[in-house]
Order: sequence, then C-alpha cells, then structure tokens
Amino acid sequence: MVSRRRVLRGLGSGGLITALPGAIPVALAGAPTDRRLVVLLLRGGLDGLAAVPPYGDRDYHTLRGALAFADPGRDNGALDLDGRFGLHPSLLPLEKMFRARELAVLHAVATPYRARSHFEGQDLLESGAALPRGVQDGWLNRALGLFGEFERRLGLAVGHAVPLILRGDVPVGAWAPRVLPPLQDDFLSRLQTLYAGDPVLAPALGEAIQAQDMSDEIMGQGDRRKRPRGARVLRHVVKNVGRLLANPRGPRIAVLEAGGWDTHAQQGVLTGRLARNLGALADGLVALRAAMEPVWNRTAVVVVSEFGRTVRPNGTGGTDHGTAGVAFLLGGSVAGGRVVARWPGLSTGRLYENRDLAPTTDMRALFKAVLVDHLGLPARAVDDRVFPGGGNAARLRGLMQS
Repeated sequence: MVSRRRVLRGLGSGGLITALPGAIPVALAGAPTDRRLVVLLLRGGLDGLAAVPPYGDRDYHTLRGALAFADPGRDNGALDLDGRFGLHPSLLPLEKMFRARELAVLHAVATPYRARSHFEGQDLLESGAALPRGVQDGWLNRALGLFGEFERRLGLAVGHAVPLILRGDVPVGAWAPRVLPPLQDDFLSRLQTLYAGDPVLAPALGEAIQAQDMSDEIMGQGDRRKRPRGARVLRHVVKNVGRLLANPRGPRIAVLEAGGWDTHAQQGVLTGRLARNLGALADGLVALRAAMEPVWNRTAVVVVSEFGRTVRPNGTGGTDHGTAGVAFLLGGSVAGGRVVARWPGLSTGRLYENRDLAPTTDMRALFKAVLVDHLGLPARAVDDRVFPGGGNAARLRGLMQS
C-alpha cells in the first residue's frame, strides 16, 4: 500500500513536482510567452580550453603540453572556428550550427566565485548570487515570477529532483526519465480512488493523471519506455525534452543536468573520457534541435558549467579545478557564428593566480541577455529582482537576433 507520506514526498514546496514516471506540467491556461529556453548544466567543471582550444594564443601549446591540440588542418588538429579559436573534434556536429550562425561560443566566462569548490560553484551558478548560499532560490525561478500571475507551469525540471536554479515561489513541473520497471497503467487512477476524499492529494493526483496522459500523447507510450544506456542516455533524454517543449501545450523552459565533467585524471585529447562526453553532448544538442524544429526559431539553449579547469595539465594526465571556462549559446533566436571573448591571454602574467584562465565576462551577463533579449523580460526587473547585487554584470548585447 502506498502511504500518504510517500506520495507527499513527490509534491514540491512550490507546487506539484510529480515523482511518477512520464509526468509533465499540465497546460491549464495559455502561456505568457511563446519563446523557449533550455538550460543545460554540465556538473563537474568543463575544460573550456579543451572544448574550445585557443590555438591562436602563442602560449597555448607550451602551457597545455600533452593536452594541446595541433593547429587546424594538421594531424590531431582542432576544428577551426575563426582563425584564433577551434572546436574539439568530438563537437563536430556543432560546427554546422556555428556556420549557420545558430551557435555562439562565450569564452573566459565565470560566475563571481573563485574558490573552486564544486558545491559552492554550482550554488552561485544556479542562485545567481554574488556569494555562496546568499539566497535560497534560483535565478530562473525568480525570472519566471516576472511573467506575473499565470496558471500554467512554464518551468520543467528534468530529473529526480528540482535543481536550485528552478527552486522558489513559482511552481514548476518535473519529469524524470523512466529508469525503473514500468508501473501498471492504472497505478495513478488507483491512487486517485484511494485518496478521493483527501483535499490535498486528490487534486494533485488528478493533475498528475492529466500530465501523464499528455506526455504519453506527445512522446508516445513506446518511446517513453525505452531505456538507453551510456552516452545514448543524454541524447534520448534531450530529444524527449525537446518534443515536450515543441508541443504548444508543453512547458516553455526546461533545465537539464549532465554529470561527469570533473576530469582530474586521464582526460585525453582526441579520445578518452572528455572526448566521449563532448561527443554525447554534441549528439544531444543536435537531437534537441531536430525535436524542436517547429519552434527552433523561437528557442535559445544555454550550456554552462560551474567553472573551468587549470591551464596546465596535472601529473595524472588530467586537469584540476580552475576558474574561467566556456559557455555555449545556441538556437534559432541566437545571433551566432562567432566566439565572444575579451581574451585575457595565457602568458604567465595574465593567468588567474598563475594557474587558471582569467575571467573577463560574468556568467550573469549571459543569463541577463537571454532573459531580456530572448524572453522579453524587463531589464530593470531582471537586474533588481533576478540578480540582486549583480549590477556590475551588465547584460551582453547583440547575442540574440533582433
């Protein structure tokens, strides 16, 4: 017998967070925006100097040593982007987006954090605050609040828990990809009958049934029960999220997470753990684009990590926690085809604490650009309410198509 307490664990403090497989937010009313936004959090610290190597910097090859790529056109070379920066060969599927001006790369970016702890770094990345644990909610949840009163749940957390970036006063939905044996088709209906007289659970379960019915309709019962493994998991999950977002009745904003980017040892160059992760990332983003084709021209996708990694390799063929890194912005709404960077250089006097790529762009400037120039939220409210204390991070102009 399923207890009331167990079911209540599936309810989020900000609204229904359905812990049952296949559930998505119910479309109760018209959405206040037709724009789509996807935020992909790469947890662990992506090596931006590997993903987008600055091969044109005269100190790059010397400092990176065995982890350096050859120049484009040579054996083991990077893919050329603009004559100064390259792309990791495993990201080849993204080159087409770059040439189509649907992908912009932002380099030497970082949050205000400098102490290199995963937990604190992710806290700032998601809270939008200037100091770790400065606020208890996420910047994207606060941004949802700027849309005003609406019944429909615009935000969707993908996974078994709602990440900090989406926690807050605004209710959001959640969808967890099916990894457990499938429940019987009438499981939710039986729960609803069991708790028909409960003033809290009865409405919540009714919403869950509608949500599951809609997700089955959008994704198909067969797709929902496939269980890919390994690198295919990200592609499968991202594709299904794209299908949910592309549907007019689906959510408008989604947050996904991908771990495994903490490459302390045996990082590799053309092959190895990082190359596999980057290949899976590229395949996932291409699948997302295909799934969102009907709304791609109204879509922006932000790919970020809590920090970069050291410029020099360590003694185990990897890199340690660093400071500045790289972010990707892609979508049909993006003014791409360029690397956006106030490049600090890699010479000894230019490194942060003589070990890391120095940050020259605040990550919040990217987030502000997406919220204001893509979602159309008021700039003053984004400054004052979404990123309080972040007035020194002026939003980046020209990242989105006018």
